[in-house]
Amino acid sequence: MTDLAARARALADLHAAPQILVLANVWDVVSARVVAATEGVRALATASHGIAATFGYEDGENIPLDLHLDMVRRITAAVDLPVSMDMEAGYGDAGETTRRAVEAGVVGGNLEDGMRPLDDAVAAVEAVLGAGRDAGIDFVLNARTDAVLHADGDRDRALAEAVRRGRAFLAAGAPVVFVPGVVAREEVETLVEGLGRGTLSLISVPGASLPARELQDLGVARVSTGPFTQRVALTALQDATAGIVAGGTLPAGTRVLN
Repeated sequence: MTDLAARARALADLHAAPQILVLANVWDVVSARVVAATEGVRALATASHGIAATFGYEDGENIPLDLHLDMVRRITAAVDLPVSMDMEAGYGDAGETTRRAVEAGVVGGNLEDGMRPLDDAVAAVEAVLGAGRDAGIDFVLNARTDAVLHADGDRDRALAEAVRRGRAFLAAGAPVVFVPGVVAREEVETLVEGLGRGTLSLISVPGASLPARELQDLGVARVSTGPFTQRVALTALQDATAGIVAGGTLPAGTRVLN
């Protein structure tokens, strides 16, 4: 088994384990190294928003794919853990983007459905998984549906649509379904009931989401942080800057992490 295939299998096993997989999203080499060196971290995930912001681009496939992949390649080369890439909506060709991501050392990834017609979204899921098989790995797809993010105010209908689309992605071979926009316990329970325990992936929203241990108890398979880890870092930077500009000093307890 190749190293890449072994990392893919390790990432798949982490998604299937009883313990929730917690992923603090990273955006460059130093953030990846700091997160990877943290006790308890077993895998990494990149944040498309964070990588785009690092280079001055807005999120939403505005950063050129070549530049995006170059940063991802640097991240995978800098750590020994499995890495999942946020591939956004696939940059127009989900299969080809996955092929290039695997070449960059990635063994899993997010793919947004963008609320495309379901048949098209399922075809994209199949293309991603097929590209992984062609590369000799079981690519771990975190199949994302934006049904709740695009809700028109009818939450029950949005959750039902997320379940409908999520079930289709699971049937196509995706191991987990990512539903951003959900933080309330009752809605988490609805999704777990509709999709099955161990198949739901969520994002942790500061000050709003349930703790990871509670999500685990509810049957959630994975929780990630998206752009919020970068915002945590930038908040600390701005607060430290404000403090010293106001006549103070940098925070005590600052650690040497780079």
